Amino acid sequence: MEMRTLGTSGLEVSALGLGCMGMSTAYGPPADRGEMITLFRTAVDLGVTFFDTAEAYGPFVNEELVGEALAPVRDRVVIATKFGLVGTDTFTHGSSHPDVIRATTEASLLRLGVDKIDLLYQHRVDPNVPIEDVAGTVKELIDAGKVGHFGMSEAAASTVRRAHAVQPVTAVQSEYSLWWRRPEDELFDTLQELGIGFVPFSPLGRGFLTGAIDQNTTFAREDFRNIIPRFTPEARGANQVLVDLLKVIADRKGATAAQIALAWLLAQKPWIVPIPGTTKPSRLLENLGAVEIELTSADLAEIEAAAQVIEVEGDRYPESLERRTNL
Repeated sequence: MEMRTLGTSGLEVSALGLGCMGMSTAYGPPADRGEMITLFRTAVDLGVTFFDTAEAYGPFVNEELVGEALAPVRDRVVIATKFGLVGTDTFTHGSSHPDVIRATTEASLLRLGVDKIDLLYQHRVDPNVPIEDVAGTVKELIDAGKVGHFGMSEAAASTVRRAHAVQPVTAVQSEYSLWWRRPEDELFDTLQELGIGFVPFSPLGRGFLTGAIDQNTTFAREDFRNIIPRFTPEARGANQVLVDLLKVIADRKGATAAQIALAWLLAQKPWIVPIPGTTKPSRLLENLGAVEIELTSADLAEIEAAAQVIEVEGDRYPESLERRTNL
């Protein structure tokens, strides 16, 4: 497995991590706990060292799952978790008041069964708490040995800059894929300047870019995609052209659409570490195969030229949820 360093922080992780949210929430009923523990152990055996969870996933139960699964290999892995968001389907802001951050961190430490959180993200920016106060509180936790590194999620470049001035930010996590490229507009320049790593979530477009979802796909009642404009049947039909593009490159490389989507992300910057999620061993193996795929400059130029003329149909979130991001 290729290793990457998140920015200039010195935090080294596998080039692909594992997003754990879908094991417990958002994409239908929770997966079987025993099967997920086996999946975690398989991922570690295959070289994955970076695992992403949050108190909001479940809520709470995903941290417990991650902690149990990784306990025997704790010294071989990096565990990231988050504070400041309640509920993965509504993105309701939790508080980032310093006292709440401290209490939340203590609770996460207990659920994970660890004495130190390797990477602690603010899950969403709290408009009611100055980001300097948030960064200062995490700095205290780092100084106390309870946290290793500070991260932010879905934060605007200007907010990242302010936080970084108080406590260096190791990584920013935001949605990024071939069908959601907003981080390129301003955030990437800031991350490059400050030496901050980038962790794309939903790197496979919540499954759409794998080619396994089409206009006729139905989702479980609990599935978050039921309320996403980009996942209406009409939008899926219109957006199929993006998957078709990936399949053209994939056929040439002897790969899958998912692998090309991940390889494209890895080729953008050396400090990008995607965290595709899955509950299936076969998908885990498929995703990890992306690390071995080399996209040439000609391949990348072909993808870029084709993507530039594709207009993705549908917003990534309902408007009420999108307003709570990029603060």
